[in-house]
Amino acid sequence: MRRPLIAGNWKMHKTVREASEYIRELNELPWDDSVEVAVIPPFTCLFAFWEARSRSRIRYGAQNMFWAREGAFTGEISPLMLLDLGCDYVLLGHSERRQIMGESDRMINDKLRLALETGLLPILCVGETLEERESGKAKEVVGEQVRWGLQGVSPHPGLVIAYEPVWAIGTGVNATASDAQDMIRFVRDIIQKEWGAQAAQELRILYGGSVKPENIGEFMVQDDIDGALVGGASLDPKVFADIINFRST
Repeated sequence: MRRPLIAGNWKMHKTVREASEYIRELNELPWDDSVEVAVIPPFTCLFAFWEARSRSRIRYGAQNMFWAREGAFTGEISPLMLLDLGCDYVLLGHSERRQIMGESDRMINDKLRLALETGLLPILCVGETLEERESGKAKEVVGEQVRWGLQGVSPHPGLVIAYEPVWAIGTGVNATASDAQDMIRFVRDIIQKEWGAQAAQELRILYGGSVKPENIGEFMVQDDIDGALVGGASLDPKVFADIINFRST
């Protein structure tokens, strides 16, 4: 049985002070303990999570990392720095990194392999644009992103994949639950071909794209959807807690 994971991606939001208050508020709210909860804040807020780690139930990670352990890479963040701050996860290949920052599949694969080598758990993001979906290339694009992202990687129990259709991120328009299930089943089938049935059965695959308390239940009843990567709705601890407690909504 795969444990559900609800992860909040704050993107470029919140100061350290705001993060500390958020951690306090979220930890005071009731949770479904069968659900794993993680927050992916900006780099500047990671210290707040590190400070609160002994009294917090929230796992946390970074929104990106570089593909080298150290070196002359001004403005970049090493996985060793993230581990020093107690990070569990690192988000890799988010569509904003691919679309806006121009990150290639090869770059993302380099990062993912180093993350696993150093002990971080990658959340590999994949997803198609509206143009790619309308032209019938959605599965071709997502399949290539998955295969490239995992090239040279052995099965790992902590690895997570998040399917985020680009056209549904921050738009208020989400994929239907059946569309999301169809694509996530497709991703799981790729994992089965590459890594075998057991690895495919154990791998957690999340849906992301305008997830809210009102629609989380529709996604979580699907056979292959194991959680959500939540954007804007994760910025308010009470709203995020409502998503975490999807079983009671």
